Amino acid sequence: MKKFSKLILLSSLLITNYTAQAAQEKEANFSSIEVSPGIFMLMGVDGFTGGNIGLSVGEDGIVMIDDSMPPFLDKMNSAIKSITNKPVDFLINTHVHGDHTGNNEAVGKNGTHIVAHENLRRHLLKKGVATQEGNKPAPKDALPVITFSHSMDFHLNGEDAHIFHVSHAHTDGDAVIHFKNANVIHAGDTFFNGLFPYIDLASGGSVDGYIKAQQKILSISNDKTKIIPGHGPLASKADLQKANDMLVDAKKIIAKLIKKGQDEEQIVKADPLNQYAEAWSWGFINTEKMTRQIYKGLTSEHQHEKESQDKSHGHSH
Repeated sequence: MKKFSKLILLSSLLITNYTAQAAQEKEANFSSIEVSPGIFMLMGVDGFTGGNIGLSVGEDGIVMIDDSMPPFLDKMNSAIKSITNKPVDFLINTHVHGDHTGNNEAVGKNGTHIVAHENLRRHLLKKGVATQEGNKPAPKDALPVITFSHSMDFHLNGEDAHIFHVSHAHTDGDAVIHFKNANVIHAGDTFFNGLFPYIDLASGGSVDGYIKAQQKILSISNDKTKIIPGHGPLASKADLQKANDMLVDAKKIIAKLIKKGQDEEQIVKADPLNQYAEAWSWGFINTEKMTRQIYKGLTSEHQHEKESQDKSHGHSH
């Protein structure tokens, strides 16, 4: 229980740090890239603006994917208006974190219908929204009004957009959006391009689930697929394959040390992911944090498996 409480605290600190940093980076803004005709990616420049935003624009309406954080509401709206004057009809949240859902209330108040996995809505109702002062109840306008359990489809703007859930990946409520005709995928935070990923164990994420989510996305991609990551520049299938290979190898390295009986501090001291330090470390996740989250993920997943096996054999205690 102590371990779980620490994970929740670490997750809360990371998310509130995102918001705190954003408030200080007043010069940060959005750049827009037309990924495919009618599909845009809004990405932060000159500072951290939150997760990458997707936008589908056409005669049927506007669909937005994720919505940054409150300090950037006006800049986000200006970036959208530079592309279209139409109001946003639907907002899809890829997951619950505040750097992707921070403007839900403002967007919802404008009549936009918010769409998300059912676990995301459940999380907001149960735990509220993270602020620097602590968690607060989620405002009604910030809540998804359309939820799904496995998948759903949008047929708008000449696109067949397939939204599907990947379980226990970055969180327990992740959604990936596949624009089939355009061959574009918004991966949310199941993909940090060129960066160590953050796996939110306290919110239902897992190392194995994260790996599987990336492999699912790889399975529906080809060499021409354009992938919008949750963080980092626009990516290709090769970029995602590189990230997945790194994570699979990092898991293998740390799992081997766990099997030898080493504890978390011994493994951290050995710096087993040093080979990835220069290429993959960033402001929030360095090799130490990456090592710790994989260790915690693997040991907690092993414990969950053991408990499940005990119950299935009638050995629950």
